[in-house]
Amino acid sequence: MNLRLISGGDRAKGLLLAIAALAVSSGPARADSELRLAYPTSFGKIQAATFDEGRHRVGDANLEIEKLEDGTVRIFAESGVDGGPYTIATATLTPIVDTNLLRPVYQQSSSFDENNRPIGTMRIDHTTGEATCSRPRVDGEGTRTQRLPLPSRDRVANVPLTLLFDPLVKGDVSTVDFQIVLCRYEAKLLDFQAKVVRRDEANDGGDHLVEVRYGPDFGSVFSLLAKAVVPRLSFWFDPASPSPWIAHRMPLYADGPEVFVVRQGIETNTLLD
Repeated sequence: MNLRLISGGDRAKGLLLAIAALAVSSGPARADSELRLAYPTSFGKIQAATFDEGRHRVGDANLEIEKLEDGTVRIFAESGVDGGPYTIATATLTPIVDTNLLRPVYQQSSSFDENNRPIGTMRIDHTTGEATCSRPRVDGEGTRTQRLPLPSRDRVANVPLTLLFDPLVKGDVSTVDFQIVLCRYEAKLLDFQAKVVRRDEANDGGDHLVEVRYGPDFGSVFSLLAKAVVPRLSFWFDPASPSPWIAHRMPLYADGPEVFVVRQGIETNTLLD
């Protein structure tokens, strides 16, 4: 969620920004994502914090969305545990001509352990139509990378979920269908679906808090099984704010602990039903 999420300073930011710049310079006009994402209503940094499942604060966080000189929109996020593991996510998106929409060009998520050693990296290049999942080898010798071809008109949105869910928050649609690249055991592409599960009314009659929940779309046959094995994935928004994102809940990294990343000033108990 990228606004900017940072735990433990600007570790690896330079590397990620360089990679993102290369992705943009390689030809964003040829990006082949079918997604059309809402253009941000505001840019800048949002201070946040990381909480564990017991709602105890465990680390700093940051979320930033910025507009580059060439018009490209960049999301950068980092969250984690102080002195422990952390994850960095970034995405670059290009404006679609004659619209107020964006198309993803490149996405990346990298996780590190408490000693700053890589746990794994997921890269999604919409221009080349390929995703990769990289992890250190068990013997410690080098990295093992799996490659996953993307559909010709992919709908992959691992990183820019705050923008993807905007039509749901506004009430323009009832569901949003998209895809996620998973790197848990091997590189996989799964269909996901998101919907609003909660709307709290403000004093003026508008929405004060909107919760969007999302998960794998296995179809009705597997819905009960999916609910049993898939973590509870949610985003919370304040539609009245110029920067609507206020929190999200997801695993810190593949096979990692479930965490809440919460905007500064928001009480975590207001997010739970």
